[in-house]
Amino acid sequence: MRKLFNLTLAAAVLYALTSLLHGCSEEADCSMTNNRGMIVCNLYHLDPATGVAQKDTLDSLTVTAAGTDSVIINRMNEVKNFSLPLRYTEDSTQFVFHYTGRLTDTVVVRHTNKPYFVSMDCGYQMQQNITSVRYTRRNLDSIYIANPEASIDGTENLKLFY
Repeated sequence: MRKLFNLTLAAAVLYALTSLLHGCSEEADCSMTNNRGMIVCNLYHLDPATGVAQKDTLDSLTVTAAGTDSVIINRMNEVKNFSLPLRYTEDSTQFVFHYTGRLTDTVVVRHTNKPYFVSMDCGYQMQQNITSVRYTRRNLDSIYIANPEASIDGTENLKLFY
């Protein structure tokens, strides 16, 4: 009887350990896929003497999503760079840059949205690529697309020249 009890106890312990290890090995790590890709914008100006692009800074910047009451960046000071999200449901995203005073620029980013399957546990992720950029030139001089793919790794996408 004691041998049967020891065998049953050993089987129960083995089953518990197997279940625990098996459960941990199947747990999905979706941390990288749950992050939303953003476009990273860095500020520049052209040095008039050399014509070489140099890093720049804005005193203050607020960015809103055009046609909505969404504020993406609210009164950021000493702005050297910032990140912006692209819409999943449309092929363009329109931003309004509000500078000090009433001066604004509108930036329209056209992009592709391509969903791709990650896994059953993590679902789908959206791959977004910039195809073109239109903008007003009230304060902005020009915009250069440095890298068209929105990502989570902080890679520069747009060079904004002031």
